[in-house]
Amino acid sequence: MMQEWHVADEQALPVIASAILRNMGPSRVLLLSGELGAGKTTLVRELCLQLGVLDRVQSPTFSIVNEYHTKDGEPVYHFDFYRLKNAEGALDLGYEEYLCSGYFCFVEWPGQVPGLGWPPCAEVIISHAEHGRTICLNNEQRNDRNVSNRPSGDAADTGKQA
Repeated sequence: MMQEWHVADEQALPVIASAILRNMGPSRVLLLSGELGAGKTTLVRELCLQLGVLDRVQSPTFSIVNEYHTKDGEPVYHFDFYRLKNAEGALDLGYEEYLCSGYFCFVEWPGQVPGLGWPPCAEVIISHAEHGRTICLNNEQRNDRNVSNRPSGDAADTGKQA
């Protein structure tokens, strides 16, 4: 099922992040696609806040993955695949162990690694709109997604929930 929100500014993000976490489906993996500067990391920051993450949430562009912890001690993993050139880089990182851990995993730029196998997960596509951003959630529980970094077109199919 697709859900869509129009966001004029960041003040709407707490409500949207809460709705995304409630509607991700049974999985805890969320793929985030959109143009550079669309707001993927900003949304992840709000999702982590909603989950009770105590650590500073920032883009893992250079480290590829950041691990945060909630007030209950649960890890939350945040990936940025922008710098990866192929699926081999993600495999070397051991991405499967993270994604199958049962903990929340937020993956920015999943389309950078075509052919990578994804577990069933949800996908958010963020695109620039005339007055702000459009955030689309696709929470279909399929793992045969064709993931793209482009905010236009059909959303890839993934779905995991809080």
